[in-house]
Formats: sequence, C-alpha cells, structure tokens
Amino acid sequence: MTLEDLRRFAVARSLLRPTTLPRALERLGFVQADPIRSPARAQDLILRQRVKGYRAGDLERRYAALDVEEDVFVNYGFVTRRLQSLMHPRRVVGRFSGGRARQSKDLLAFVRDRGTVHPRDVDAHFARGRVTNYWGGSSSATTHHLDLLHYHGALRVVRREAGIRLYASHEHGDPPATRAERAARIDALVDVVVALYAPLPRLSLSHVIARLRYGAPQWRADLKPALSRAKARLAHARIDGVDWYWPAGERPERATVVDGVRLLAPFDPVVWDRRRFELFWGWPYRFEAYTPLAKRKLGYYALPMLWRDRIIGWANLSVRDGVLQHECGYAEGRPADAGFAAGLDAELDHVRHFLGLAPD
Repeated sequence: MTLEDLRRFAVARSLLRPTTLPRALERLGFVQADPIRSPARAQDLILRQRVKGYRAGDLERRYAALDVEEDVFVNYGFVTRRLQSLMHPRRVVGRFSGGRARQSKDLLAFVRDRGTVHPRDVDAHFARGRVTNYWGGSSSATTHHLDLLHYHGALRVVRREAGIRLYASHEHGDPPATRAERAARIDALVDVVVALYAPLPRLSLSHVIARLRYGAPQWRADLKPALSRAKARLAHARIDGVDWYWPAGERPERATVVDGVRLLAPFDPVVWDRRRFELFWGWPYRFEAYTPLAKRKLGYYALPMLWRDRIIGWANLSVRDGVLQHECGYAEGRPADAGFAAGLDAELDHVRHFLGLAPD
C-alpha cells in the first residue's frame, strides 16, 4: 500500500455519492459548525458535498424535524441524537455551586415555565450584566449562563431565529452503571470520530481522541486507555515511516474517486486534520479568517480546491450584486488539463445553485 492509496481512500470514503439530509447526518454523526458566511456557513458547505440538491440554510430550516442536536463533540456543531446520548450526562465536578447553583435553579425554572425561550427574554427577566465570551467579545451574562446549561445538558437548542439559539429544558438518561459500560461508550465515541476523519496518522489519532474531552469531560481520565484500545482494534499500516489507522474491515486499495473539482469547507472532514493535509498534499493549508489582513497568504475564508484526489489550491468566494465572485490560487500552478477547467466551471455552477443565485 502507498500514500497515494491512502489519499485516494480518504477522499473516496468521505465524499460518497450524495444522499438525503437525514442519511448524510447519520453517516457523518457530527457536522462542525461555524457562524462565518463566506459565501455560506461551514456546516452548509460541508453538507453541500454530501446531500443531493442541498441549499444553504437547509439544516437550520429543517433542524426541528431532524434527528439532530446542537452540541459539542470534538468541536461545536450538530450531532445525531444517538451520538449525543453517548456523551451525556456530563457530570462535571463543581459545575454549579453557591450562587451559580441558585442562579441555575432560577433560570431553569424560568425556562420550564416558558417552554421555549429567546436569550433576550431571559436577559430582560434577570438582567445580570455582561461577560467576556470565548472569542473576547461581550455577551450578556444570562446568555453565557444559557450556553453553560446547554453544554451541561440541562437545556437543548429547539431552533434558531436569525441565527440566535432558542432553548428549552432537557434531561438525559443515566450514566453508565459499570466500568465496562463506560468503556463501551467511550470506545463508541472513538469509533465515530475515527470513522469521520480516517485514515489518521498516529499523532492525529492521539490528538482527535484527546479532543473527546470536550464532548465527554467526565471521562477525560479514560481517554488514554481508550487510545490504546483503539490502536489494537483499528486497521493500520506503516507507510513512509508513519503509522496510519482506519476502521477495521475497510480496504484502502479498492478506493476510487470521481473525476471532478470540489471546493471544500475549511472544516470539511477531508481537510480538517492539518497534519494529514500536509502529508497527503505537500503544502500547508491555514484558516485565516482570524489572521490580520497583512499576514494572510490564502485569503479570509479560502476553500481548499480538490481535483480528483488531490488538493491543488484554494478559492475565495463572495457574492456581489447577486453574482458569484471567485478568486483562485494554486499550490503549484493551475492545471493545464481541459478537464480541470470544465470541472471548476461545473463546481461554480453547483455553488450558485446552492446559494440560490442565477446561473452565470
């Protein structure tokens, strides 16, 4: 087996034939979310490649009818309820104590009484000032408290209005009763994340399993043993001095890819692991939305450009006066193959349909 075999395998197993939205969500288990729209949010760009006829915003519009929840896995995003049930209840020592416990009790009573709440209604009722959020911006203290209660499983996101999360109260099942049941749950979480991002080099496998501490903080101490168990049961091979892992029973050497061009989200499973990206394609991709303008090399929201089984460059897309604008860059020059030009045109037409724009 060669690195080229693994690269082709990575693309083929992730970018399967487009299916329905429910089936794609079940197959992925987790879709990472990001609020930036350039030209659309990450979750929509990811699903565009895997759902037939997908339009930007379909996930949000259909959310209430889907078997999916907003939650944290290895990052924040959308998880199937089956996956969510593996992570909860999140028993975090000292999560709410003293005044925080009293505030939580009052806030939950308010939510249960109202059924579904908008953060502004909670803020108007409690008016507890403002705090600094994760990104360094300012959030109302009650909104921040709602986020915490959501993370700890006491609330769920019912839907969004203009991008704002609306919450309702929620309860999860009991935690595993035995050590064996707990290990089985953790192994199931590992299997989901490996299935999403495989094949993974050894260091990336360790990294992604360690990130399960966000989805299941109560089992943080159990993740090293889970890594050892994963290495024992996963298929693996050593190629060019690197150990690679993927789900048992899958055959990398049989993978085939579609002849075409695809513009991928910065957080698409195909490109998410930057270590693997460089091993496969020989150049570093960086997400630069939060990089100062003068230091950007690829652009604000550069979309990796996949041609066949190689990522050869990137594209920055925007919409101006209802017309899709695009600027492309290439790691080693634009391919001269006529099939590439036709493939790029077809992909841009696909993007226009996805955004609801008129054909070019």
